[in-house]
Amino acid sequence: MKILIIEDEPKVVAFLKKGLEENGYDVEFAFDGQIGERLATKEYFDLILLDIIIPHINGLELCKRIREINQQIPILILTALGTTDDKVTGFDAGADDYLVKPFEFKELLARIKALTKRTSGIVQNSRMLKIGDLELDLDRKIAKRSDKTIELTAKEFSLLEYFMQNKGRVVTRSEISEKVWDISFDTGTNVVDVYVNILRKKIEKDFDKKLIHTRIGMGYIFGEN
Repeated sequence: MKILIIEDEPKVVAFLKKGLEENGYDVEFAFDGQIGERLATKEYFDLILLDIIIPHINGLELCKRIREINQQIPILILTALGTTDDKVTGFDAGADDYLVKPFEFKELLARIKALTKRTSGIVQNSRMLKIGDLELDLDRKIAKRSDKTIELTAKEFSLLEYFMQNKGRVVTRSEISEKVWDISFDTGTNVVDVYVNILRKKIEKDFDKKLIHTRIGMGYIFGEN
């Protein structure tokens, strides 16, 4: 399994490279966003470890550029920027996971295994989720409603997938943040509501039947009423 590290601190790169190779991973690295972009878009990798504060092209912009041409590769942001707003910005840029420095290497390994297992599972098992006229192709990462393609970011796609897999069941905001973002957001943040509203507009606009329903004080339930 091949991992690309995009990080400008040589000591951090050396630490990551040594630990990952000891665990059986093939590793390449770049010290700036420009080289990182070239490697990420020209070569095949199973996962990308990406810092935010790097020269030439910052990590958030680079994440967006990678997502424009590759929606499937897992991107794990490693950064010292650890506020909730920082994390939301990272996920919004297209990251699949977010780990704040300093971190335990065993936690990094666990995150990598979870991300690559999730990706390989989708590839190996061709699946299509369908509720009413809404279809979600998990292999090709395509969402359609009445044969109309709906453009979704990686995180919006994951949120929709979670809703569809839990059709007819009330899911709480804490469940959504844990299962979709792999993180427990600070109490009082409205990031889940923001993303749900964005997704609601994308999949319900121009359609009579609504699919995402709010249960006041409880969470959301997905399905046709």
